[in-house]
Amino acid sequence: MKTWSIGAVSIAVLAVVVAALYAPLALTIAVGIVLSLVFGFGWPHYLRIPARKTLGTVISLTGAGACLAAGLSRGPDYLIGVPILLALGVGAVFLVQLVRGTGQSHRLESTLGAAGGVVLAALGPGWIAAQRFSGGSSLVLITGVSAAVALGVGLIRWPDRVIAPLGIVLAALAGPLAALLFSDVRIVPAAICGAAVAAVLVSFRRLGTLGGEPRNTAGGMAMGIAPVAALGTLVYFIDKLLIS
Repeated sequence: MKTWSIGAVSIAVLAVVVAALYAPLALTIAVGIVLSLVFGFGWPHYLRIPARKTLGTVISLTGAGACLAAGLSRGPDYLIGVPILLALGVGAVFLVQLVRGTGQSHRLESTLGAAGGVVLAALGPGWIAAQRFSGGSSLVLITGVSAAVALGVGLIRWPDRVIAPLGIVLAALAGPLAALLFSDVRIVPAAICGAAVAAVLVSFRRLGTLGGEPRNTAGGMAMGIAPVAALGTLVYFIDKLLIS
């Protein structure tokens, strides 16, 4: 899978996530679980680490469990169960390494990479929590528009030193514009939201550049889902701190 196609996957995943947040809660949770499974089983392939099936299962179960926790827990702290699942997931990664035995190849890379995948899988359900917390779609639209702009800029084949500031500036401008058109959110919080979202996305673009092209489709899909998942909890806490 080509590097530019990963950005296209991210845009498609973002559209699916935003659309799912308008659907009934059960369908929203189902979409989150499916994306968690795809990400979980593809992430070890992207990192090219050993024990891919076992570690992929750990990452997938963490993400699926976090989706259920964010969707079914009582408010206002909709992510209260996620840290427990995150701790269990990271512990399971270390347990897998112990079972593999001493002297296995790429042990450190496998542990750190899989633990990072567990963290990303646990961050994704923040989208569900944000929508449940706000009870509306204004922040989702602002975030979606800002993220789409940043991801679109990331498709341009320019150096990262140009794309990074350009993406952040344009997303910071797109946030207030979306707020004026679709909601009553004030301009400053919308600009902060847009800039924060873009900063995360351009960081993943740099990561993708350093990591090179994925060897297979599963790895490319996981890398395409990763930046959208990373935005989940960020959106939730921005909503709690700046908007609501």
